[in-house]
Amino acid sequence: MSVAPAQLSAVFMGTPEFAADILRRVLDSPAVKVTAVYTQPDRPAGRGKALKAPAVKELALERGLPVFQPLNFKAAEDVEALAGLKPDVLLVAAYGLILPQRVLDIPRLMPINVHASLLPRYRGAAPIQRVIMDGASVTGVTIMRMEAGLDTGPILLQRAVGIDINETSGDLHRELAAEGGELLCDALARLAAGTLHETPQDDANASHAAKLSKAESRIDLRLSARALHAHIRGLSPWPGATLLLSRSGKDDLPVQTGPGLFPLPEELRNIPAGEPGAILPPHGAALPVACGDGVYAFTTLRPAGKNAMDGKAFAAGYLKDAVGARFLLPEPPA
Repeated sequence: MSVAPAQLSAVFMGTPEFAADILRRVLDSPAVKVTAVYTQPDRPAGRGKALKAPAVKELALERGLPVFQPLNFKAAEDVEALAGLKPDVLLVAAYGLILPQRVLDIPRLMPINVHASLLPRYRGAAPIQRVIMDGASVTGVTIMRMEAGLDTGPILLQRAVGIDINETSGDLHRELAAEGGELLCDALARLAAGTLHETPQDDANASHAAKLSKAESRIDLRLSARALHAHIRGLSPWPGATLLLSRSGKDDLPVQTGPGLFPLPEELRNIPAGEPGAILPPHGAALPVACGDGVYAFTTLRPAGKNAMDGKAFAAGYLKDAVGARFLLPEPPA
């Protein structure tokens, strides 16, 4: 590897707020000068489906940086445009594209990726959501040299981060973005000084974090309270956790929910719960519901088309005089 200059030239590639948070840190680093930004094309968003710019694009334009938004790198002119920038490094964070080898070969020194897990665990598109849904108490961020495989490149730096029992994926996104930006700046300073080292990943310990889909938002009340709490936290804020309320003589009602009370208050721990999905009388602002090992107490419920409300208000508005009210269980996976 050739000797790095005192200040590296970089092209940054990223799309959502996670990547924008990292770009903010990089722009303040004396070790690197960002010469251009690549991000996904503007996409329709909201009820009106108006085109919305990615968070990274908004930040780049605010800072006066040139922005490129190729759909992919299949066209030779898009690869040539990137190569013409002659970067020392590519810096990639949640870009949303798998980069072909001809792109990874462009930087003079290396392409570097910020990945929100302790690789080789949770390779893939949804490491933050999946690690929470799995009930883990520790995750982290990895700075890696990119190669053609999915998150398989050598590790440059890593930092562990604890996961609080009530932390959502939205909370953890912000925390890992801050840690990732700081760690990336550390890696760039070491690269500029010629002191950055690589450690190969152990593929035997690898796991995959598949992209989340809206179909996964339906939660299964047969799970234990702990597993339910983890699952809901991982789905918050997107795609959101949903329940389906059944009441005799009425259409089933989709209800979105956020994390509830966990651990349970002492007075709810030994009450008779019934079959999973059974709804119990409100307890303060919480709505206790039978689950796989007792009770889970929901505190925020948002019926389809309505505003969010606490458990007491939900019971008053949707369960009063309702016959046979319960939350339905999803079909078991095939």
